[in-house]
Amino acid sequence: MNYSAGSEGLVTTSAAHKCAAGALLSGFLKAARSVQDRLESTLEAIGLSCAKYQALDALVQAGQPLALSELAECLKCVRSNVTQLADRLEADGLVRRVDDPSDRRAIRAVVTPLGIERHAAGAKGMAALQEWLDARVMPRDRDAVIRALSAIE
Repeated sequence: MNYSAGSEGLVTTSAAHKCAAGALLSGFLKAARSVQDRLESTLEAIGLSCAKYQALDALVQAGQPLALSELAECLKCVRSNVTQLADRLEADGLVRRVDDPSDRRAIRAVVTPLGIERHAAGAKGMAALQEWLDARVMPRDRDAVIRALSAIE
């Protein structure tokens, strides 16, 4: 059996490995919760959820009205979810549904001026969140963190 020196004397290597793995998982979960909580509170302050911001972002990035099926593809979700999301965005005055001129059966979503305004505020909040994160991860550690996160995606 392999042993290593630990704070409690000799610890088996497998036990030390399990403790490190547990700390890694716990650390990732705590960090993810912290970022998620900050993201949600930032967006909630301007009247958006993460899903609403992502939909507005996809529509703004597209630069043109998107069919709901295209929006679903951008958001990596099923069309029924996007239909419900579009209902909520429309009720909030952030998007309008318009007929697709090339397909009478299709409906497109277009961002309203209020939606553009809220998206801009959300993007500003996202930039502030990025600055907050940048201040907590030292520049010399960023590449390693990005590699670690990419490995578990």
